[in-house]
Amino acid sequence: MEQQGPAPTPIILGIDDLRSLPRTTRLARTSAGGIQLLKEHHNEFIDELWLDHDLGGDDSIMPVVALLEEAAFNGHPFQVGTIFVHSANPIGAETVVRVLTRWGYRVRRATA
Repeated sequence: MEQQGPAPTPIILGIDDLRSLPRTTRLARTSAGGIQLLKEHHNEFIDELWLDHDLGGDDSIMPVVALLEEAAFNGHPFQVGTIFVHSANPIGAETVVRVLTRWGYRVRRATA
């Protein structure tokens, strides 16, 4: 019987301006940082992606959502197990869920 190595560490990314999100393996605090984080992992399977809608000041998750949409539109969606949307902004969170679900991503509302 062949011995298998340790299971790979799951990739759990988070984009949130305030929360610590202890389950995440990498965390971005702005939409620009989130876009960079996703681009770094575009060719990898992302087990979980945690998104907050409001990212402080005028920043929101919508530029990240646009990147995910564009990738799906071009036939190369990000490979994500589940996208969790956690936000104190119910309208913004519902918009994110609706948009990403339409593009075939598995999206869930969550509390963080």
